[in-house]
Amino acid sequence: MATQLKNLSDFSHTDIPSAAPFRFGIATAQWNADITGVLYQGAYDLLIKQGAKPENIISVAVPGSFELTTGADLLLAKQNLDAVICLGCVIKGDTPHFEYICSAVAHGITNVGIKHNKPAIFGVLTTNNEEQARERAGGRHGNKGEEAAATAILMADLNNFLETNSGR
Repeated sequence: MATQLKNLSDFSHTDIPSAAPFRFGIATAQWNADITGVLYQGAYDLLIKQGAKPENIISVAVPGSFELTTGADLLLAKQNLDAVICLGCVIKGDTPHFEYICSAVAHGITNVGIKHNKPAIFGVLTTNNEEQARERAGGRHGNKGEEAAATAILMADLNNFLETNSGR
């Protein structure tokens, strides 16, 4: 496995711009809260580290990962945001529930971003077991929440650049 020994949250190869000019939403699933809480803290801390003001980060909790799509849609519809980060954790079980939820959430988050023409970031762990989830929520593979926040900053900056340089 390519990621077996790699910290996935290593941003040393990427220049992450300042988050100061942007407003962010974070929707976090309450299901598997011990894992999603770590993801949230990683995302929030990276936004602050990159210059986002606390008052420019709007955080909401949703019941589970399936509800992230609606949470992101509501945030983008009711707040003036530059990007929304969706954080959740779905752990595979013995039924096909895992596949349905993961597919619905991935497509839903993508569609919300397209609908609002704003970055909607997929920060959902889709793991085979709890150990893999913990490895990606502050463990040996880093923190997927930090990755999602970095992606949100980069995409908000890209959107701003394209709007500023649209030639209209």
